Amino acid sequence: MKTSRLIIALPFLLATIIACTPTVQLQAPDKPIEINLNVNIEQHIKVEIQKDVQQAIAKNPNVF
Repeated sequence: MKTSRLIIALPFLLATIIACTPTVQLQAPDKPIEINLNVNIEQHIKVEIQKDVQQAIAKNPNVF
């Protein structure tokens, strides 16, 4: 009795297992991908003047 039920249930069980197999599908988009970026670049420049140049500038403030 148990064997006959198992034989009857086995195809349904296999069909259920096959039907529940997960699938993953990848598809390329129809339109190109558009990326908008707002980039803000700041740069700081540090200028060091040697002491003799600083003294020359101090003596002649109208040089520049």
